[in-house]
Amino acid sequence: MGGLRILITNNSLAMRAGSELYVRDLATALLARGHTPIAYSTELGDVARELRAATVPVIDDLEALGAAPDLIHGQHHLETMTAILRFPGVPAIYVCHGWAPWQEAPPRSPRILRYVAVDHACRDRLVFEHGISEERVRVLFNFVDLERFGPRAPLPARPARALVFSNTASEHTHVGAVREACARAGIALDVVGRDAGNPSSSPEALLGAYDLVFAKARAALEALAVGAAVVLCDAAGAGPMVTTAALDPLRALNFGIRTLREPLAPEVIAREIARYDAADAARVSRRIRAEAGREAAVDEIVGIYGEVLAEHARRPEDTEDTRTASVYLQWLGPFLKKQVTQAERTAHHLLVEREKFRVEGERLCTERDQGLREERERALAELAILRGSTTFRLRDRVLETPLLGGLARLALRVAKSRWGLAAVRPRIESQSG
Repeated sequence: MGGLRILITNNSLAMRAGSELYVRDLATALLARGHTPIAYSTELGDVARELRAATVPVIDDLEALGAAPDLIHGQHHLETMTAILRFPGVPAIYVCHGWAPWQEAPPRSPRILRYVAVDHACRDRLVFEHGISEERVRVLFNFVDLERFGPRAPLPARPARALVFSNTASEHTHVGAVREACARAGIALDVVGRDAGNPSSSPEALLGAYDLVFAKARAALEALAVGAAVVLCDAAGAGPMVTTAALDPLRALNFGIRTLREPLAPEVIAREIARYDAADAARVSRRIRAEAGREAAVDEIVGIYGEVLAEHARRPEDTEDTRTASVYLQWLGPFLKKQVTQAERTAHHLLVEREKFRVEGERLCTERDQGLREERERALAELAILRGSTTFRLRDRVLETPLLGGLARLALRVAKSRWGLAAVRPRIESQSG
């Protein structure tokens, strides 16, 4: 098969996250093999810049494409269907990367000849929630760039340094539980990720410094390839330590959401930390490096491209684009309405909460002002009592003494500045002046 023009779609090419980095690694591998990958997204950023630096064309407008692609590698339904409708007669595959995100829901088109799931949870979503025929679905596990993520030195007998490696990591999600568990075990902990305010553009340069990594999905795969011991953990829940005994079923689930079945409790995480075994972690890493490399995965993807192109060539000319668009919009309309309704409810809730804060703030200010008034009135009352007291009548003699007079005048200025006691001004100032 000669060099192909392959249009790869994604909802974003901005931050470094799962499907964005999948596009980067796939496109650069295809380019090295003599193909012409083109990356399309309406949201460009860091990953788009990385792609362009590698001489992969990147567009945010399909009108910028001066020649039709040979095949569409679709990811995320809006971008995939936009590309399919823009280029009539071009076949496509669709890759589903997630169980939950609405963007990952598969579009339906007679030109999408293969659906690819990155794990068995995604396969179930395609087949059992969206009616995609099993014959059209292929499971192709995630991969890792072994050149980028090289092996580290052998692990120590006991872990000394740990890393939470996740874009959703923060003190509001799972970091607190992990921190407490690590503290109990005497393990120093660092956190890398977007929500922690500490993203990394080159995790391959830092993973080798950690003995134990808390991660899921792609991040877990990268840490395993480097040679760290990995406990599956993320905002969705806690999972097990990845061991040789559990590697096959965990990888079949992409080290993802179906593996995070336990609560984010320090006791749960401490139990998994206690399973640390340097020798077993090394065996896991060797298997990952033997079975999950990028080049073997790209071989399979290119093989799927060939199947799709051959099948498309045997099919009659496609005349279903208008109907395909209609069916898609019928599906998308209620879905978007639901999203808009949820957004409106959220906005209304925020407005209500803002009004509550405003009312509470006014109440606190009123209480503060009332308290100040009452304090001032008490001070004035006490001053009135002093006016008639023997002590007050002795003021002339006090003020005539240089030291005591100075202190009295200072106290007077403090009292006036704090309570605004204009009432004390007339006779005392005349006596002390």
